[in-house]
Amino acid sequence: MIHTQISLMEQLKGMGIDPQGTLLVHSSLKSIGEVQGGADTVLDALSAYMQPGLLVLPTHTWSYIHADNPRFSVQESPSCVGILPELFRRRADVIRSWHPTHSVAALGKDAAAFTAGDERWDTPCARGSVYGKLLDRQADIMLLGVDLRRNTFIHGIEEWLDIPGRMTDEPEQLYTVTPGGEELPVPSRRHCGLSWSQHFWKVERVLEQGGALRRGRFGDAPVMICGTVATTDILSRMLRSNPDLFSDNEPLDDLEVPGPLPKTKRVVPD
Repeated sequence: MIHTQISLMEQLKGMGIDPQGTLLVHSSLKSIGEVQGGADTVLDALSAYMQPGLLVLPTHTWSYIHADNPRFSVQESPSCVGILPELFRRRADVIRSWHPTHSVAALGKDAAAFTAGDERWDTPCARGSVYGKLLDRQADIMLLGVDLRRNTFIHGIEEWLDIPGRMTDEPEQLYTVTPGGEELPVPSRRHCGLSWSQHFWKVERVLEQGGALRRGRFGDAPVMICGTVATTDILSRMLRSNPDLFSDNEPLDDLEVPGPLPKTKRVVPD
């Protein structure tokens, strides 16, 4: 089956995504299958559907911006998290945030306000950063052909709870090169320790049972939609009870799973 912009937008509607809300998309392009017009059509579908709201894609550079290569260019530094974010950040009217390792790109009427100020924070997902703003906006996070291991928002929850062993004590001296050419010093602490995110998969069932995660399809790709409010509530309770929750790759016992939250009906405008 060849997917089109119209068919992809119908799938977004069928998943109950609020076009007037905020949606962050982690993605695997190849998982979507054959699309008429390719990657640009995928971005067209997401952008058109979310036109009344705010569309956000991660444009991270953590894999190569570090103390030995400390300069992040807002305009030039490519994303290290896939082709869709890289193409999206170059589009007209898309605004990229200025965090040297964990930038995002946003499209919408308040994209400038949403992305502003991330270079002030010395951690990747500070509560005042775009990741905290996702929670304030009750955003959805779309995992498009990828699983919870790609859900950077969970790192934010760990940061906000100050879970031990997640961040370096001392910052690296990085620099953000602004679109105007100014070089801003940005001291930056980094994620450290175990590969914590590789263990995020183990709470998938918990989030689904608690009403924080629902499923759908986009093209051929399986999709998980995580609500930031319910995800934060459930994982905050779990991490407070067990700060070592993500320290291993073992499945959870039923005794470790908290009771479900009340489910609320989502209303999506026509």
